[in-house]
Parts: sequence; C-alpha cells; structure tokens
Amino acid sequence: MDPTLTQQLSQQEAQLLRPEIRNQPGRVSQLLHPAFEETGRSGQRYTREQVLEALRNESDAAEIVADGYAATELAPGVALLTYRSTQRDAQGLRSKHTLRSSIWLLTDGHWQLRYHQGTPAQDIW
Repeated sequence: MDPTLTQQLSQQEAQLLRPEIRNQPGRVSQLLHPAFEETGRSGQRYTREQVLEALRNESDAAEIVADGYAATELAPGVALLTYRSTQRDAQGLRSKHTLRSSIWLLTDGHWQLRYHQGTPAQDIW
C-alpha cells in the first residue's frame, strides 16, 4: 500500500460521494475516464453517460460515509483503490454497507476513475 497514492485517490473518490460535487457534471466528467464503467451493489451495470445522467438528476441523496481506503499500484499509471461505505440518514442510522473497489488510470498527468464496483457487505459497521 502506498500512503501518498492512497491519500490522493481517496480524496478524488471522496469527491464523488459529496452531493455538492455529484451535482456538478463538469467536475464529475473530469474525474471519470471516458471509458468509465460501474457495476453497482445491485449487480446493475452502468455506463459513464448513465452515471452522469443519474447524478445530474439526483436529489436528497443520503449522506455517504466512507473509510478504510487503501491504494495499490497495479502497474505504472494503474491503481486499485479499495474502501468501505455506508449511507447515513438524518437520524444517524446506517444502511447499505458496501465494499467498494475502483480502478484509476493516470491520464495526461491526472488520475481518472476507469472502473468502479460496489458489493454488499456481510458485516456492518
């Protein structure tokens, strides 16, 4: 695990969890690689365009809390980021505990998210 890479990628990934960033298609477009794909915790596959559209139309999203970030460089300019997340409602109740993994590519000097997957977690926290 590379602490500097973990810090850099976790900060970028965390932006995608914040409502004020999720509602900015321009910023999200910068973070997502042109060939971005996602497999959601439901097993549903999403394209970059589907994700951009869903985030653009998102309203009143639950707060997403994430921790346990760890990054590993798989090859020069290719990194795997793993972490866990949960949604927290206004009363502080947590739901949708999820294990997450993302593949980031270094493109023209900046990291972009190429692939993301969420898997329902057996354990809750």
